[in-house]
Amino acid sequence: MKTLSLLILLPPLLLSGCGAIEPVPAWERGYLADQGMQWQAAAREAKLEGHVYTSKEASSGGAGAAGGGCGCN
Repeated sequence: MKTLSLLILLPPLLLSGCGAIEPVPAWERGYLADQGMQWQAAAREAKLEGHVYTSKEASSGGAGAAGGGCGCN
């Protein structure tokens, strides 16, 4: 009985947190472009790491790269 009530009450409770998201004001968007907010420190380095990874794994996909295990595109 407790698990059933938990399964009924949990999804609306979790989804209610999504309704409180506020848009970022225009004057604060500059903070999102800071170096510390980027996914990786250097885009060129990340691209090279992705190329090496797909070359060594002999596979591609998910990163937008094409080619085989030889490293040639």
